[in-house]
Amino acid sequence: MNIFVAGLPYDLDDAELMEIFEKFGEVKSAKVAMDRETGKSRGFAFVDMPVKEEAMDAIENLNDISLGKKPLVVKAAEERPSGGSSRRPSGGYDRGGSGGAGYDRGPKRY
Repeated sequence: MNIFVAGLPYDLDDAELMEIFEKFGEVKSAKVAMDRETGKSRGFAFVDMPVKEEAMDAIENLNDISLGKKPLVVKAAEERPSGGSSRRPSGGYDRGGSGGAGYDRGPKRY
């Protein structure tokens, strides 16, 4: 089961995160999200625990505890749809119909 963890201290690394979750069972992976430009933590992570019951136990016991200045948010990760972002249509502004890239210049003027 994939778990989303937010509110992490910015100095927490993958190994420390794994150690926290291993108290509840087997951890397949623990990955803190890092900023590509600065190389610093973004304050959230994903933990993969193969046994659902152990993962649920970790979520129940770690959600809302404080490791630093703010409480943790620990919950089941939401599955992302495959094939890219579903938030916006591909190519340019949405003109309300079919069409490709570019932007809506309004009606043609002759």
